[in-house]
Order: sequence, then C-alpha cells, then structure tokens
Amino acid sequence: MQRSHILGTGFAVPDRVVSNDDLTEWMDTSDEWIRARTGIEQRRWVDEGQTSTELSLQATERALEDAEITAGSLDAIVFATSTPDHFCPGGGVLLQHAMGIGTVPAIDIRTQCSGFVYSLAVADAWIQTGMFRHILVVGVEIQSTGMDLSTEGRDTAVIFADGAGAAVVG
Repeated sequence: MQRSHILGTGFAVPDRVVSNDDLTEWMDTSDEWIRARTGIEQRRWVDEGQTSTELSLQATERALEDAEITAGSLDAIVFATSTPDHFCPGGGVLLQHAMGIGTVPAIDIRTQCSGFVYSLAVADAWIQTGMFRHILVVGVEIQSTGMDLSTEGRDTAVIFADGAGAAVVG
C-alpha cells in the first residue's frame, strides 16, 4: 500500500482587515469583550464581489509552488467549502476551470468546519489505492457575507473570517 504525504501547502486571505473596533459600528460590543472571549484582535473579510474561487486559486498557486509541481500534474481536486460561489456547479469545478485543467476530476465536500479534514482523508484513500498520484485538497470559506452583524449575531460574527488553504497530496 502506498502512503500519502503532503507535498506542499498554501493559503490566501483577503486584503480587507476588520478590527474589533470596526465591529463596534454594527453591534453592541467592544475590543475588550471580544479579546476576553476569543483572543481575536482582527479578522480578514472579502471585499464585495470577491469569490471563493479567487481565494482558492491563490492558495492553490502557492501550494503548487511549494510542492514544486505544475497544475498539469494534478490528477484530482477535492474541494471543501460550506460557502461555494454557486450551488451548481461546485467549487471544485470552478477552480478546475480557473486553473485550465478541464478534465481533472473535481468533487466538493460540504461538511463545514471538518470539510478539509474529510477532504484529506479522501485524498489519502485515493493515493493509497493507486487511483491518483497528485491530488489538490482545498478548504475555503467566505463567512463574512452571510453573518448577522447585529448584536444578536455577535457571538458568531466576532469569530468568523474568510480565507483559503490548499495542500498538494501525493
């Protein structure tokens, strides 16, 4: 049985920084309240129109560079998100198209927080069976666009942010 390894990793976060003080404009909170409960000082949120596909492509490019392989060397994509750009087609297919590797199998896994871990497990199983040699695993979330920014939503709005991570498994 062939063992799998993480060959390279990459990440991407939006440019927009949202501080705890920024959140006080939308809800009854304070920097002290947030830090005491979470330790968080700031988070990254997308600008209007920025997509999961864009963030995942940036993370993917970094992971491929770190793994020292090209997109053409990938045999499959496992894409984890609960916040896809569209319900259909899936995020993996949109990333596949953005990368220009149109015939590579791409599947989405939508299990929220644990999605990336499940995606790694799928990639590991595919490597072990010999089905594929190089698999891109991506986890991306854009939570900021769907959050309740009122005081009622404070318990979750102060925690969530946007970003993408990618790993090349082989």
